[in-house]
Amino acid sequence: MATISIPACTSALLLDIEGTTTPITFVKDILFPYIREHLEEYLSTHWEEDECKQDVHLLKKQIEEDMRQHRSCPVHTVDQTVHTDEEKAIREVMDNVLWQMAADRKSTALKQLQGHMWRSAYSSGRIKGEVYQDVIPSLKRWREQGLKVYIYSSGSVEAQKLLFGYSEEGDVLDLLDGHFDTSIGAKVERKSYERIAERIGFQPEEITFLTDVTREAKAAEEAGVNVVVVVRSGNMELTDDERSHYSLVTSFSQLEVTERV
Repeated sequence: MATISIPACTSALLLDIEGTTTPITFVKDILFPYIREHLEEYLSTHWEEDECKQDVHLLKKQIEEDMRQHRSCPVHTVDQTVHTDEEKAIREVMDNVLWQMAADRKSTALKQLQGHMWRSAYSSGRIKGEVYQDVIPSLKRWREQGLKVYIYSSGSVEAQKLLFGYSEEGDVLDLLDGHFDTSIGAKVERKSYERIAERIGFQPEEITFLTDVTREAKAAEEAGVNVVVVVRSGNMELTDDERSHYSLVTSFSQLEVTERV
């Protein structure tokens, strides 16, 4: 693909993670399986700690909201191996977390718990954050050219910081100016991008958003944000209409910053 010029009015870049800075396979094959494999152990070990209690409280509030909205919820089956109230409570939390993950839910409650679990995995060296080879050099180049760089992902801010703080390239958090997650709003909603623009102090037209998801791109466009769709191996296929409508890149190295006057 040809080089794409970032609009000259751009002062800030807003980056998605999954499928944009980081392979989808890292999330699907490493991060998510880690949660499924270690969830019971984590909850049992940290159940009485304040942080875990807050995570569970948030999950219960999400369940209550789902019930009010008449959304489907996991069905709890009788498990003869569960005897104590704590074991029963842990099993119910596990059922809900695994159900949300299977449904690809993006709830803040789920993402917060996942972030706390991944923290121990990253800090112990069991997991290292994976980014595409073109990402770090591009972040450095953009910073040298005076651009601000922010992350906006459905993963919690803590999970984002862990990925870049414990990346295969080392700690690269100093290349990023800030992080946003779904606590500011869903990525497919126009108002989320308006809130981000207000928070970072730029007009929407001064921001360029990089994502692999066209529903997110559409919402950002509706907010007045510039959009570039990232096409990576393993990402969802684009329609012909989407390919003709959006600026496309397969690598950050194709993005050229127009010199600002």
